Amino acid sequence: MMSSESKVSLECEDLDQCLQDVAVEARELYLDPQVPYLDLPPSPLDFHRTWVSPNKPVIIRTAIQHWPALNKWKPQYFRQTLGQKEVTVAVTPNGYADAVYDGKFVMPEERTMKFSSFLDIIERKTQPNGVFYVQKQNSNFTEEFQEIISDADVEISWATEAFGKLPDAVNFWMGEEAAVTSMHKDHYENLYCVISGQKTFTLLPPTDLPFIPYGLFQPARYHENAEGAFDVIGEEGVDFVPWIPVDPLDPDLDRYPEFGHAHPLTCTVKAGEMLYLPSLWFHHVQQSQGCVAVNFWYDMEYDIKYNYFKFMEAVVARKNNVFKREK
Repeated sequence: MMSSESKVSLECEDLDQCLQDVAVEARELYLDPQVPYLDLPPSPLDFHRTWVSPNKPVIIRTAIQHWPALNKWKPQYFRQTLGQKEVTVAVTPNGYADAVYDGKFVMPEERTMKFSSFLDIIERKTQPNGVFYVQKQNSNFTEEFQEIISDADVEISWATEAFGKLPDAVNFWMGEEAAVTSMHKDHYENLYCVISGQKTFTLLPPTDLPFIPYGLFQPARYHENAEGAFDVIGEEGVDFVPWIPVDPLDPDLDRYPEFGHAHPLTCTVKAGEMLYLPSLWFHHVQQSQGCVAVNFWYDMEYDIKYNYFKFMEAVVARKNNVFKREK
């Protein structure tokens, strides 16, 4: 008679195979081996039918060619229009804001500084202590950058029609090459537009969820002390944060062997291009020095796709005993 321990082991093996089959079938049935390109923006119907409904990313080459920002957003123009403006800047010692470090989920130190001083850092006229990134995700483009808002759109008209709603947030991004966005997912349909420089995205579809490690981490924040070193200050009395501790560019497969089954896609979005990044796709982002971008977050539909994803998330969490606190 089979022992209960043997039954559990066999069930886990069967479940592992089922979860792997989900990812394999997704790649065989509908996922593209590389992120495809469109030369022209799609109609609202084509966008929804071909990309949003099947939850597939695409790069659109000419979606923002009419934006004055493509020609105007240079350091000299920013100095003239925004130079004396106080802006919110994220500062870290290593370029990783909102990322797992030393067993904690560490957020950046937030500072306000004149945009001209920030530009001095971007143009390497000064050598700061730390890595600086304008990345406040509170619709900062519409809230903090009114002086240049007419240089770009505040919605993508064909996407607004396809989604049946206005964007929840429009964000402005500008930072150093060392600033990296750690891997995560969002509950948004993301239209990411690069104005200057380039961004490299490492993408994993929601069906690769079983291979992506999660943990619960105490939230903390960087703070530069009087000696110029960055302390990690834990935040007490708040919920632990579920986050992904693996670096997809250099995964520790001894610690996270399941990640070896993942099939990441890599794409580079260049100036003038737009990436449609579907909801629930995992992504890690690198950028060139001084890269400038604007992105649009449209709230996803909490439909059967979301239900299935949450079901898979619960199954994987139960199987792996995930969402336990990491030491």
